[in-house]
Amino acid sequence: MKGLVFNLLEEVVTRHQGEDAWDALLEGAGLEGAYTSLGSYPDEQLHRLVGAASQALDMPPFEVLRWFGREAMPLLASRYPAYFSPHSSTRPFVLSVNQIIHPEVRNIYPGADVPTFGFRDEPDGSLMMTYRSPRRLCALAHGFIEGAAVHFGETLWFDHLTCMHKGDPECHCRITFHQQRQG
Repeated sequence: MKGLVFNLLEEVVTRHQGEDAWDALLEGAGLEGAYTSLGSYPDEQLHRLVGAASQALDMPPFEVLRWFGREAMPLLASRYPAYFSPHSSTRPFVLSVNQIIHPEVRNIYPGADVPTFGFRDEPDGSLMMTYRSPRRLCALAHGFIEGAAVHFGETLWFDHLTCMHKGDPECHCRITFHQQRQG
């Protein structure tokens, strides 16, 4: 896992809970926590941090990752505006992940192992999304998409139909986009 993910997690936790909370998470996870954005770290370290947060907050790990994704999106938008500026809404932004965002992530962070997504438009206007990754961080992707909707001033409904955490080979999700909020 690239250090950028750990840096984002530290920023989100510190912004919402203070520096002492980050130190407590590191201690609870039994980690040192000196992460550089270009460094690569074992996936298990992120899972340990999420586990420590889950215990501290009495919240399931899925919800911790979802919260993290949602709260990290404003940081990503400010650091990488070129990924966001070509889009005026969430749907085209989400659809750009495989062709634009993840290839650029691999250029910036050599060796980055990113998930793959499949997309299919549904007759009712919703978007079916397939998530595949041995990391099984579908909750993080869920949160990123919710955070993108907030960034674009929209609301959406995200329905996790099948999940690798429930024994399915991949996750299938239905994303229903709603009209942009006014004002």
